[in-house]
Amino acid sequence: MTSQVSSPAEQADSTVVGEQRKAAGTKDVRRLERVVIRFAGDSGDGMQLTGDRFTSETASFGNDLSTLPNFPAEIRAPAGTLPGVSSFQLHFADHDILTPGDAPNVLVAMNPAALKANMGDLPRGAEIIVNTDEFTRRAMQKVGYDASPLEDGSLDGYHVHPVPLTTLTVEALKEFDLSRKEAERSKNMFALGLLSWMYHRPTEGTEKFLRSKFAKKPDIAAANIAAYRAGWNFGETTEDFAVSYEVAPATTAFPPGTYRNISGNLALAYGLIAASLQTDLPLFLGSYPITPASDILHELSRHKNFGVRTFQAEDEIAGIGAALGAAFGGSLAVTTTSGPGVALKSETIGLAVSLELPLLVVDIQRGGPSTGLPTKTEQADLLQAMYGRNGEAPVPVVAPCTPADCFDAALEAARIAVTYRTPVFLLSDGYLANGSEPWRVPEPGELPDLAVRFAQGPNHSLEDGTEVFWPYKRDPHTLARPWAVPGTPGLEHRIGGIEKQDGTGNISYDPANHDFMVRTRQAKIDGVAVPDLDVDDPDGARTLVLGWGSTYGPITAAVRRLRGAGEAVAQAHLRHLNPFPANLGAVLKRYDKVVVPEMNLGQLATLVRAKYLVDAHSYNQVNGMPFKAEQLAAALKEAIDD
Repeated sequence: MTSQVSSPAEQADSTVVGEQRKAAGTKDVRRLERVVIRFAGDSGDGMQLTGDRFTSETASFGNDLSTLPNFPAEIRAPAGTLPGVSSFQLHFADHDILTPGDAPNVLVAMNPAALKANMGDLPRGAEIIVNTDEFTRRAMQKVGYDASPLEDGSLDGYHVHPVPLTTLTVEALKEFDLSRKEAERSKNMFALGLLSWMYHRPTEGTEKFLRSKFAKKPDIAAANIAAYRAGWNFGETTEDFAVSYEVAPATTAFPPGTYRNISGNLALAYGLIAASLQTDLPLFLGSYPITPASDILHELSRHKNFGVRTFQAEDEIAGIGAALGAAFGGSLAVTTTSGPGVALKSETIGLAVSLELPLLVVDIQRGGPSTGLPTKTEQADLLQAMYGRNGEAPVPVVAPCTPADCFDAALEAARIAVTYRTPVFLLSDGYLANGSEPWRVPEPGELPDLAVRFAQGPNHSLEDGTEVFWPYKRDPHTLARPWAVPGTPGLEHRIGGIEKQDGTGNISYDPANHDFMVRTRQAKIDGVAVPDLDVDDPDGARTLVLGWGSTYGPITAAVRRLRGAGEAVAQAHLRHLNPFPANLGAVLKRYDKVVVPEMNLGQLATLVRAKYLVDAHSYNQVNGMPFKAEQLAAALKEAIDD
């Protein structure tokens, strides 16, 4: 069961590994089940890199983990201000975990702004490592501190470790030919070294990474490695850190296999490449950079060796237009964006519906409306994906539930697109895109067969026996029209957005034909084969928690807490949002109460109420951050007792 953990200093039940040999100068080592660490500092302090390196070493050590990078919404907020604080939270454990943690047990605060911005999340008794060099009067006044929080008693309920990180880093690098400003930039590596000592993280990977990252600047690489080692040695020698901690590998959490740490955007990019290989189609990405989807464009551009073509267009409309053209030409076509870009792409998505061509529309959702919160997460594009086009233009919608699941969701979206000849929405979000977790690398034989058959010749006989090609003659099982690659002899046909005649594909203004084509396109989407919904209900509960997308981790963690406290509660999570699984209606009617937690104002709940006439209760949050398990557990307990 996932439960609130006290700070390492307060864990009375922690196991002492090794004897207490303070007299001999050896520090105690205590074993913990799990820890939540948050690195926080100015957006120029390298907190994302620091967190990423700690995460990579933690993954290589074998812990289960989940991360939450949190970026400033402004491109470059003024240094030392609250809007400029960047943080990286990591939850790692010796067992299966599902979320980045509700609250950090350890906060590394690089300046006053980082401390103030994160104090509200800290439980009493948490450990705070503070860079005292940055607590100048001017820096404190900039964030509203009238007196130093390190001296006024406001931190008395916490275990505070004052460390002059900047001074120690500069001192450690005095042998290098660096200016003070250049030396100070390595203070994040000093902090990483200190935390690596505290939690017995491997060091070889980080040192190798630094040599590679600064291969063209060997002096900078050596300086960063020196700062990293100095942080480790400081932890080993200083009296302020009397205890270090071990979190054993999560040996029972992972089935046998090869694992790596992976973010949602990286997993999605790999899933698209795998889909290209399984369909034996060249992958084409037509995209325009937008937060938080740009990393997919960056990653795919590195894989020309797999036949991937990436096109950075001048705007969102050009990006999807090029992708749709690539689909017509026989490629596995993808366009990536976020909510504002979906609005611009909507006309071309409607064209893809009319042309009935496979196209993957990847929407990495973020806080809106308009520019909104570009670096924060939200689930508010569901109704836009369902209905955000003119006319009746149905599109399948698929949503991954974890960062690693983005790989499988990409394959599933590709399956639907090429099988049913339709654009498909893949709804990820900023939390999944930037967060990471261990991922088992699949064997090639485990991947689905997505082989595609293009039209090769005539498919219809006229009354006089003439063999012709009809571009809208459909597969009787899938209702998909043939995919005819341009240039194939005898398969010439008309394309465009004007309504087509059934079968022939000629332009048609006939009312009856339009009615038939609209209903046929809808029937094709309604008939997409999706698995039945699995329900986790070991106790015959009366309350069902229904979720979709990235709420999976917090919902599952909350359900575990409730069951551990003796409550009966069922859980189900939707991957397919259009069409819904065939058994969803029957599942919903089995329960007295259905609660739908969403990071929007109730979009899935609205769809469920409308389709199944079920009184689904919404529990909503739109603050740009994922749900906390404790918060959800309290809300679900209230719903159960109501």
